[in-house]
Amino acid sequence: MDRTASGRSTGRPVISLRGVTAELGARPVLRGIDLAVHSGEVVALLGANGSGKSTAVRTLIGQVPATSGEIELFGTPRRRFRDWSRVGYVPQRTTAAGGVPATVREVVSSGRLSRTRFGLPRRADREAVRRALELVGLADRAGDSVNALSGGQHQRVLIARALAAEPELLVMDEPMAGVDLASQEVLAETLRSQVAAGTTVLLVLHELGPLEPLIDRAVVLRDGCVIHDGPPPAAVGQHALPGHDHVHPHSDHLPPARAGLLS
Repeated sequence: MDRTASGRSTGRPVISLRGVTAELGARPVLRGIDLAVHSGEVVALLGANGSGKSTAVRTLIGQVPATSGEIELFGTPRRRFRDWSRVGYVPQRTTAAGGVPATVREVVSSGRLSRTRFGLPRRADREAVRRALELVGLADRAGDSVNALSGGQHQRVLIARALAAEPELLVMDEPMAGVDLASQEVLAETLRSQVAAGTTVLLVLHELGPLEPLIDRAVVLRDGCVIHDGPPPAAVGQHALPGHDHVHPHSDHLPPARAGLLS
């Protein structure tokens, strides 16, 4: 059985994209993406703004229709996949309640809807919500309105909502964007515990930051195409300073072997 660089088993493919293309407003965004993520892997999607990173994950979960190609989740064609409780999705940062008055607990509890019977929470559901809130450090804010939270705390709520479903696959779109350092560290520790438990993770990232030690592979996109699939590209220029591992799209300081990856 294959293993990741960190020693985790890769097993069977959890995500498989083969020759996937997609458009937004008749504009080609994905131009034949091939991507496989195996069980237990942590894979980062990197690239400049407009490279197709977020479109790739939104196409994977069905928010953006693919115009061609094949998509599979857990070995099942996505069009026939129904077991969405196995997948946790964290969208780009947004208001957790969408402007609707709600408590932190209520928003996180919505992540259990696919597992509840007739929408009625059971003891196992309440316990899963409690654990998710503890993981993201918001157990003491469970009864508070989400409108009273900071931006970083909003992001923690979205992650807790995904974790409440106890997913086997976690897909996260820019989870660190606009989040303060304290929340970044909490989120990194939360993700570390999920990875240790065997969760497969696909992340869209602008910079690696505190998540870098968890990343097994980086897939770099440019103009909707995969131009690198392997170890994360080295940090470059002034962004190589400790704690700021920024994937710069137009650096003149990349080593020759990396120079074509991110420009």
